[in-house]
Amino acid sequence: MRVEPGVNQVRALPASSRAPLAVVSVLAAVTLVVLGFLFAGESSGAPVDAGIRAFLRSLDQPWHSIALVVDWTGEPVGYTVVLVTFVIVFLSKGNRRAAILAVAGTAAAVAVTSGLKPLVGRTINDGFLSFPSGHTATATAFALVATLAAGRLWLTAVVTVLAAATMAWAQVLLNAHYPTDTFGGFCAALAIVPAVAWAVDKAVDRFEARRSGGTRA
Repeated sequence: MRVEPGVNQVRALPASSRAPLAVVSVLAAVTLVVLGFLFAGESSGAPVDAGIRAFLRSLDQPWHSIALVVDWTGEPVGYTVVLVTFVIVFLSKGNRRAAILAVAGTAAAVAVTSGLKPLVGRTINDGFLSFPSGHTATATAFALVATLAAGRLWLTAVVTVLAAATMAWAQVLLNAHYPTDTFGGFCAALAIVPAVAWAVDKAVDRFEARRSGGTRA
């Protein structure tokens, strides 16, 4: 009997989460594309943004310092610190797939948001490209990576939404993004990270199969 490679390892994308996250990923991708068309070339924010921005900006103090700390985790240095921490923790637990996903998943989320910004052309603060929010996509991606290995879909949902909401709050409070930019970043990560996790599992399985030549029992 042929034993499939990697079956005893924690998957980057657990089987129990595969179908639900596939649906979420497709819906998020469609939503991202629709929002991109709606906000293309905009420079003042959508009507829905105005009230949310005004409310959160009214909470500027004493939350501004906390928002800066949250924002820092999406900056190059902060992102690197968080990423390296994730990789070290996953490798120390023997979870190579999660370590690979931490690198590939978050990098893909950053690449997608960076690539979409000039295509959409939405701006804030006198010309800064804003849609979708890369910081929110990064926070969402890290939350997905951190919880997927647990194989508990409810935990993934709760932690991911909380992480995205926290970063979204910080970005709006700091006047770095419109609220709808942050929702776009959230959708970008939801669209890309599950697909990358699936690809990581496929790639690792093939690598292990080639290396072992298959095992017969």
